Amino acid sequence: MRGEPSCPKCGGRVRAPGLFSDAWQCDAHGTVHPVQPVIPPSVEALEVVVHRTRVPVWMPWPLPVGWLFTGVASAGDDRSGGRATAVACTGPGPLGGMGELILVAEELGVGLGARYAGTEGPDPGPYMNVEKPPQAKVLAAGRPTPLWHVSKTPDDRAVFAGEALGMWLWAVVWPEQSGLLMYDELVLTDLRDAGAEVELVPCGALSPRLLEV
Repeated sequence: MRGEPSCPKCGGRVRAPGLFSDAWQCDAHGTVHPVQPVIPPSVEALEVVVHRTRVPVWMPWPLPVGWLFTGVASAGDDRSGGRATAVACTGPGPLGGMGELILVAEELGVGLGARYAGTEGPDPGPYMNVEKPPQAKVLAAGRPTPLWHVSKTPDDRAVFAGEALGMWLWAVVWPEQSGLLMYDELVLTDLRDAGAEVELVPCGALSPRLLEV
């Protein structure tokens, strides 16, 4: 498990602010919002991210039957606040077997969603055909939110993206056929607004998807 901040775009090491720069730096990508070390899923870990973030923390709520919260990651630091969040959930896939879902909310240009999606990034716009009707819809913070299929992603996953509360919303699902989950009009809650209900979130083992990109 990583024990130090990393680049949201490539996972590489980053240099902390210092004498010559007041921002985190990646050798390949310049100034970035660092991804903080991922810790095992717990209500406490979720609350740390919720209290620091400046972007939504999306989770299907209520969770689909049999699904568990399996980890959270965030990009940003204590000074700037969280600029991207990634919430992982795991449970029975629509066609059998286990499915995994990572929901990413992020500001323009952060690049964390593209990293999980497996695209060049940093944003999904070039890979979405918004001239066509959306392929999926979710209810995000009570608002109908269209999501478009993201092209040029690895074959092992299905990726959708759109905009919610002024931020990018990515939904990355493994395996690819579990993308059917996104056609069920999931209800997404921003956990910043969930209050004490956060304590009811059922936790499972840490999803390796949060660590392997």
